[in-house]
Amino acid sequence: MRLHCEVEVVNRHLPALGLKNRGKGVRAVLSLCQQTPRAKGAPGGRTPACLVVCTLKDKRGTRYEANSSSLKGFLSAVRLAHRGCDINTSLSTLTPVKTSEFEKLKTKMVITSKKDYPLTKNFPYSLEHLQASYCGLVRVDMRVLSLKNLKKLDLSHNLIKKLPATIGDLIYLQELNLHDNHLESFSVSLCQSTLQKSLRSLDLSKNKIKALPVQFCQLQELTNVNLDDNELILLPFKIGQLTRLRFLSAAGNKLLNLPCEFKNLSLEYLDIFGNTFEQPKVLPDIKLQVPLTLLEASARAVLNNRIPYGPSIIPFHLCQDLDTAKTCVCGRFCLDSFIQGTTVVNLHSIAHTVVLVDNMGRVEAPVISYFCSLACYVNSCDILR
Repeated sequence: MRLHCEVEVVNRHLPALGLKNRGKGVRAVLSLCQQTPRAKGAPGGRTPACLVVCTLKDKRGTRYEANSSSLKGFLSAVRLAHRGCDINTSLSTLTPVKTSEFEKLKTKMVITSKKDYPLTKNFPYSLEHLQASYCGLVRVDMRVLSLKNLKKLDLSHNLIKKLPATIGDLIYLQELNLHDNHLESFSVSLCQSTLQKSLRSLDLSKNKIKALPVQFCQLQELTNVNLDDNELILLPFKIGQLTRLRFLSAAGNKLLNLPCEFKNLSLEYLDIFGNTFEQPKVLPDIKLQVPLTLLEASARAVLNNRIPYGPSIIPFHLCQDLDTAKTCVCGRFCLDSFIQGTTVVNLHSIAHTVVLVDNMGRVEAPVISYFCSLACYVNSCDILR
């Protein structure tokens, strides 16, 4: 039974001799070992045990009486040994410690070619940063998904077409780089996974993504998002919910306009260069229903009064309708009855640093606006001029 740790042995006799302890720990291996074979005449047949501290300079180790340690199991075994009780776990043998056992746990691995990619060996379980680029991967290696301490995962420059939902099980993942792959979507299951609480940086640039689900905006810890060089026609219309977002790049897509809640963002950097933005329409699209349908009236009541809902309360398809409800400029909600107009917004009101929208030097872009009623539209008509 061994524990890898930093150890400092304190000699209590040194102060009496006018000396000081070193005051610095060294990399060591603590072993709980049997001192002698179990003696036949020993009371209760108990097995004496000792604590052995092995260092790089003293591989055979120095024996000490058993004492506490930081590991719960090790501490429990030491306590039993100290009391002279039988220990149910297997103890280490008194053998020299290998040099490799003093090496610090590997936390970073960078692989940049197919020939260097490990096929027969497992990844070190202690990895916190893994980069596997230019390896020709067509799917995410399931061995990667067992690296529970992973904080940064870089799988850029591969051939990955689909992301497994189990990426959401990496509870400490903060940075995910999937630049230059063959992705066509980012699944709802990932948006609703533990990534909601951990993911801060996401790079999906240079893929084939045509749309992002509305649930993408539930990844509310995101501060940096790169969507360059995809096939996006529209950004998630609830993007304004990403209140921590500071860096957003969606250049080289097929965006026709920006969603209404885009105006709620507060960015430090914004780049939407090279999109095919439409000119604002002179006349709005009127889709008002008079009187309101029962579904529309009920949905507005639930959303405007912030009544909790979920698939355990109402049918799943109704939850989807509520999740995709539109926000009026007045702050209220509408489902299928609304007026839709387009406004032009100066992007400097959204971001501190703005990359030009096109080669003409513009920093304005069209934004869709919704109005829940004719009165709301009339009161806000100056915005549309």
